[in-house]
Amino acid sequence: MFIGYVVAVGGALIAVALLLLSTLNPPAYAVVRGAFAELVTPIASGADWTRRGISGAPSWVGSFWGVREENARLKVELEANKTLIEHARVVTRDNRRLRALLKLRDRVADPVVAARIVYASGSSTRRFATLNAGSWQGVRAGQPVRGPDGLIGRVVEVSPNTARILLVLDPESVVPVRRIRDGLPAIAAGRGDGLLEIRSASAAQVLFEPGDAFVTSGTGGLFPPNIAVAVTLERARDTAKARPTASPDMLDYALVQRAFFPEAADVAAPDKAPR
Repeated sequence: MFIGYVVAVGGALIAVALLLLSTLNPPAYAVVRGAFAELVTPIASGADWTRRGISGAPSWVGSFWGVREENARLKVELEANKTLIEHARVVTRDNRRLRALLKLRDRVADPVVAARIVYASGSSTRRFATLNAGSWQGVRAGQPVRGPDGLIGRVVEVSPNTARILLVLDPESVVPVRRIRDGLPAIAAGRGDGLLEIRSASAAQVLFEPGDAFVTSGTGGLFPPNIAVAVTLERARDTAKARPTASPDMLDYALVQRAFFPEAADVAAPDKAPR
């Protein structure tokens, strides 16, 4: 209480002194007022900043939780959009393959059926695939099977609604082919490891170059001519490794064709001379 009285009396004396100073000597009072302003202004600014910070704390807290909720909602939307984007990519890829297969079907004379590849062995040395079409759809054993990029294999077993395909990658598969750039006859045989082996079918010491493209020759029937089969991977003589132009592991649909039989040459019988 004593300190309160002292402060009150001191404040009153200072106020009287300032009043007298402002009346008797205004310039000096202005100097004193400026000094007090320099001293009090930082304190007043800090107090005002503290007051505004405390009063704005509820809005900051609300904004923080609002941002967290918005962030969580955006993460959920992002995951949903990722799923939609992946689905759209799959659909687009399937549509692209189907369009290519439809274009192929329009080019192929008298196709049997276009069917889905429901299974293809990729880890075994024996390479087979299964189509969801069989004898009821006109599929027969021995018919060639191809995709938009080239030959896939041939039908070896048929049931009413499924067919088993021996892929060109299988070691038991042998396809007569020819080199595009010079017509060199060769044999494309499966290796069982995802690649093919191209062997010369005529001359010895044949040189294969990387990038040599081979298509079916039509020799022996069964496979129609000019279906892409393989592209060589190395420079070699007589035998070279090659990659197939059509990979069953990357295909969803395939086209079954009728077996090819070369037309017999018409041999004209000599006319008998009239007697």
